[in-house]
Amino acid sequence: MLFRSDRSDFADRRTERNIDGVKATGWFTEDFTLAELKTLRARERLPALRPTSAAFDGRDPIPTFQEVVDLAKAQSRQTGRTIGIYPEMKHPTYFEARGLPMSARLAAELRDNDLDRRDAPVFVQCFEPRPLRAFRGISAAPTVMLAGVGSISDALLAELAEFADGLGPELKMVLNLDQPGLPPTGLIARAQAAGFKVHPWTVRRENSFLPAALRRGDDPAAHGDAEALLRALFTAGVDGVFTDFPETAVQVREAMFAG
Repeated sequence: MLFRSDRSDFADRRTERNIDGVKATGWFTEDFTLAELKTLRARERLPALRPTSAAFDGRDPIPTFQEVVDLAKAQSRQTGRTIGIYPEMKHPTYFEARGLPMSARLAAELRDNDLDRRDAPVFVQCFEPRPLRAFRGISAAPTVMLAGVGSISDALLAELAEFADGLGPELKMVLNLDQPGLPPTGLIARAQAAGFKVHPWTVRRENSFLPAALRRGDDPAAHGDAEALLRALFTAGVDGVFTDFPETAVQVREAMFAG
């Protein structure tokens, strides 16, 4: 997939591709070997909003999927609790068209790591229904259908339930973010009644990503009242949340449900 690079030795591989109908210019992972990708270093995606995180730019290599699995297993042993993984099949149709079938490769990796089970500590997420349906045909791992803003009818939920165990909707699909108290839209209850786990995305602390009523000051990078957003989500009955600040989510959850 697309990434940025200031490496002069990779300059000749800068190109333009059409990804799901959108033109993108830059460097693309499929044009590099793993050894070449391992010479790159990770950077903060939002440095202007997260300068503290950006201070670590350039320190760490890009991990492989297996390295992420190994880390989760090691931390599970160290902490004595199960730490799962949540891989996303990102643009699988695009990669399939380029001769890189993502679903089969991911299914094989899960089998090799004893994660190809209905009760495995993993969710496989995707925005594209066709690849997720195909994945369900070759793997027993739990799956989550991601969804952007739009209407999800009960009929559509019934169709998605044929190949998805969970629903990952955008925040504004499950909460009325412009109303006092952030009341639920009703999607959480309907999805759970259809048998889904519901994991909305994405809770972030910066003012830029919060509803107007939860922002603190005018600085887009300042942290607003993400705790109120999390409380509204937990009160509405979500089964989990996507967040860039997991420690905040855990603190809010424990404060609400301890004892």
